[in-house]
Amino acid sequence: MKKSRYTEEQIIGILKQHQAGLGAKELCRKYGISDATFYKWRSRYGGMEVSDAKRLKALEDENRRLKKLLAETALDAATLKEMLGKNF
Repeated sequence: MKKSRYTEEQIIGILKQHQAGLGAKELCRKYGISDATFYKWRSRYGGMEVSDAKRLKALEDENRRLKKLLAETALDAATLKEMLGKNF
């Protein structure tokens, strides 16, 4: 996944400027982002505080770690079944 130029805190700051009354086009021009990026940020981070974004990132990291652990466990179980199924 591509690394963003902006941190979650910066993104929330930009969105708060939009809520304060600045236009989306103006903010996009000011920060050098596309309209699509702005609206994607708004759908993901809209209404969040910085602490909420940090919690979201922590939960996403934990979810990623647990999915990896589950995949490894399933692979181990499949390997064991295959080995036990063969007659030596």
